[in-house]
Amino acid sequence: MQHRRFLLPVTVLTSVALLAACGGSPTSSSSGSGGGGGGQSREDSDLAVAAKEVYDRINGLSGQERTDELVACAEEEGQLNVYTSNTDMEDLIDGFTDEYDIEVNNYRAQSETVLQRMLQEDEAGYYGADIFETNALELGVAAEEGLLYPYESELRDQVREEGRQNPDWTATRFNAFVIGWNTDKVPAGEEPTTLEELAEPEWKGRVSMEVSDVDWFTALHDYYVEQGMSEEEFTDLMTRLASNSQIAKGHTTQGELLSAGQFDITVSSYSHTIDKAANEDGAPVSWRPANGDPIQPIVVRPNGIGLVKTATNPCAAMLFVDFELTGGQDIFREAFRIGSIPVEGGEDPLEGLETYPVPEEKLLEESEKWNTAYEDVVRNGQALE
Repeated sequence: MQHRRFLLPVTVLTSVALLAACGGSPTSSSSGSGGGGGGQSREDSDLAVAAKEVYDRINGLSGQERTDELVACAEEEGQLNVYTSNTDMEDLIDGFTDEYDIEVNNYRAQSETVLQRMLQEDEAGYYGADIFETNALELGVAAEEGLLYPYESELRDQVREEGRQNPDWTATRFNAFVIGWNTDKVPAGEEPTTLEELAEPEWKGRVSMEVSDVDWFTALHDYYVEQGMSEEEFTDLMTRLASNSQIAKGHTTQGELLSAGQFDITVSSYSHTIDKAANEDGAPVSWRPANGDPIQPIVVRPNGIGLVKTATNPCAAMLFVDFELTGGQDIFREAFRIGSIPVEGGEDPLEGLETYPVPEEKLLEESEKWNTAYEDVVRNGQALE
């Protein structure tokens, strides 16, 4: 099978070859927020077969029978290896280990870095992860590479439809890209009402874009073209927007700079970043006007979790997915995130608002095209030091 790698630097693939030649493993030293651990080498040729047998057996069960068998099997394994980019993972692990007698090894880094580690380990014939928990695009690449295995359950059936489009992974939460502002810099009543306003000269230097938001960019492209905008008009809009913008690297950093007043407004912040800063830190930020609705459409992207096909602890992996879709949903909401399973009678932060999904399939099939297009746009902005 010929693998199509996802824009990985040549240096990454070279390092994989060197590691394999030297007999080492990319997981032999710790990085991120944890060192992983518990991996198996490719010498255990029955590993994927054994995991598949467990997955298929548990997938075929339901109700209390499934729960009882899964908990007993997972606690007998006694360990779980998590690879994630989720900044709330420590809270999830705390909730999980409070409930189950299972030791969790956690490797956390940026989504691109975690994906690279998964691909490196696959190339080197080393399997350190039981679950891969990150953004939709990286999960899609892992699925396309054949690294994941389908998870089936009554819980998955309750997930919003947008979060179960790919059979190899399941959404546990959604990121909503919103236009946010510093309320000291943009007083009530002076908020923009459309994205197009922010491309006008009066916003020069007051706006921020994020350097890697190609998924947000591609979604807006499809939305505006559907609304009748030509390709040239969309490119012109985004180029003028970037010309007004300071280009930040990372949504967390961008959110901190917005709170500090480095710029007045962001065009693609995560709603939970702004809500958390405002509610927990008292930062002067918002994405909802005092009167009226936020700027729409709001681009939404599912984030979630996948079972690794070569997991050494497949029962613990499945149990953790179950947990993210039950008690984990409360942890996500406490962190101001949008859970993937709607709460009956509960408040939906996106209710009544126009949303537009990230076109994941397009981004996978034409990744180079859309990465290049977005890079060409943000090149017109001012890079932050």
